[in-house]
Amino acid sequence: MAGLKEQVGAMTAAIEQVYKEKGDSWPKILKYNYEKYGDDRIAIRHKNHGIWQRYSWKDYYLNVSHLSLGLISIGFKAGDKVLIIGDNAPQWYYAELAAQANHGAAVGVYPELLPSEIKYIAENSEARFAIVQDQEQVDKILQIKDELPRLKKVIYWNYKGLAHYDDPILMGYEQVLELGGKYEAEHSGLFEQNIESGNADDVCAIVYTSGTTGEVPKGAVHSYRTMRSGADHYLHLDPWYENDNIFPYLPPVGMTEQWLGIGCHLLSASILNFAEEPETQQEDFREIGPSMILYGARIWEAQAGMVQARIREADVLKRLIFRLLMPIGYKIAELRYRKQKPNLFWKILYAFADIALFRPIRDSLGLSNARICYATGTMLSPDAFRFYHALTLPIKSLYGSTEGGALTGAKNDDIRLETVGPVHQGAEVRITDDGEIIYRQAGVFLGYYNDPDKTAGVLKDGWFYSGDSGFITEDGHLVFLDRVADLVELASGDKLAPQLIESRLRFSPYIRDAWVLGGPDGAYTSAILIIDYESVGRWAGEKRVAYTTFTELSQRPEVYQLVKQDIDRVNQALPPGTKIRKYVNLHKEFDPDEAELTRNRKLRKVFMQERYRELINAIYSNKTEVPVEAQVRYRDGRMGTIKTTLCIQSVKGAGR
Repeated sequence: MAGLKEQVGAMTAAIEQVYKEKGDSWPKILKYNYEKYGDDRIAIRHKNHGIWQRYSWKDYYLNVSHLSLGLISIGFKAGDKVLIIGDNAPQWYYAELAAQANHGAAVGVYPELLPSEIKYIAENSEARFAIVQDQEQVDKILQIKDELPRLKKVIYWNYKGLAHYDDPILMGYEQVLELGGKYEAEHSGLFEQNIESGNADDVCAIVYTSGTTGEVPKGAVHSYRTMRSGADHYLHLDPWYENDNIFPYLPPVGMTEQWLGIGCHLLSASILNFAEEPETQQEDFREIGPSMILYGARIWEAQAGMVQARIREADVLKRLIFRLLMPIGYKIAELRYRKQKPNLFWKILYAFADIALFRPIRDSLGLSNARICYATGTMLSPDAFRFYHALTLPIKSLYGSTEGGALTGAKNDDIRLETVGPVHQGAEVRITDDGEIIYRQAGVFLGYYNDPDKTAGVLKDGWFYSGDSGFITEDGHLVFLDRVADLVELASGDKLAPQLIESRLRFSPYIRDAWVLGGPDGAYTSAILIIDYESVGRWAGEKRVAYTTFTELSQRPEVYQLVKQDIDRVNQALPPGTKIRKYVNLHKEFDPDEAELTRNRKLRKVFMQERYRELINAIYSNKTEVPVEAQVRYRDGRMGTIKTTLCIQSVKGAGR
């Protein structure tokens, strides 16, 4: 215990020294980097018209200062909140730090949100300003602006299509920068004074939860101190360097992107890289070859499935090479898990396999320089985990939450297949009698914005009640199982953790998504599956299986047999009482616009239990098919109806 206290004390002292040197807020650290590097080092790259544009730390600083002062000139006051809506771009980051430099707070919003969802967040956060990307986001705001009396100005950074918009609430980004330049000339030193008067305990961001429980998202209030705790933990876990290239997949709407894209980037003075368009992200990603990669577990799983699909469609020689050499990678990965060194024979085999197979796969995915690989959102499938480790990619699952902060993470020499790593130094964790993970640490949020009742429900005596189930191993690693509310005690007496089975199913190149249920009174395990339309469509073309629509393809008997192969694969690793006994291919994809998924593609199971009640009842009442009629919202806002009959298939040998 004394040794742990000494370690925590040393770490705290080191952090305090960094605070003293660089500052205790993000704007102060930006100013430190500007003064240290100026025009000499790149802070940001952004691809524009096919050319990578470079922005130094001086450019970063001046953009933030002019935007900050421009906002003040149009009425921004301390304590104001700014909605930021758009894809990843430098302007997103400038906007957050400009608001913070003015003693305000950033409120990130996913660009895919519907106007009604944006309206809720704008109202709940009491936002007075919005900085948005383009015409699409402007149109959404204009639909709801009359219902948002607090909203003063909407500033857009992409001018395309907006030349003839004349609503007085709108203002171009460049116009605000110009106002900021003029304001600086009249109020010399104000920006620097505002930065210096900030401190670690100032509120800097309101980060909204994903809403997986079926409730509306809640705004978690964070200060620089709570935010920085997470960033410091990750830099201690995996040091970042000035020459590291970072390529954030998502804008910093979520908590992990805030820790890494804002915090770790500023603290390490590394290089942020942004794609030209979402459609070019993978190509631009490959050009940069980043050293740090953060994906949600679902993205990693989908990518692994894509590689498998490509191999299955390749020529005979490539399929043979894959089949012969992948076991070598799995063998070496297994030795690493056991902390054993391979002998000379296996080293030679692996060197050959790396040249012939693993390196080309890493290059094709843009992971040739990957040094830090994080999976978040849920536990990564064990199959995907082994796959990436066979490719010598040190991927690891992290555990943390929007409210509770960053809690765990393993160093590269201590990664375990079944855990999310040991608890960070300075954090305390307990497991309650009903298996819930509770913890306290410096990164725990300040509370839900304007909602003391909900805050009191999860924050008690400084302990954050996560709602997640798990346990701690003898050597201090945390094992995450599932949400406490989602765990099911089956009639067999076994405990069903749906997320684990869902992740294993998603490893298939033919299954895009999966929803695992226990049924009424925990009868038995069943699965509602979403086929991967692209992969299954290619397979159907090769096998000459006729279809015209997603719905028709999903219900073909041949496709049911195809996905059953993956159900059989997953069932082999499950205890007898939890094996999947029935499954259905759904006639449509789960859709965030229909509230079935959160915007980061987590299942909203409480909502879906009610929406698909008739289907669930049919599965557990020994029916073999069920007619469905579903309301569907199209991207343009129109509503439509899908009618079809879904097949309910039993899995032989999975028990009765």
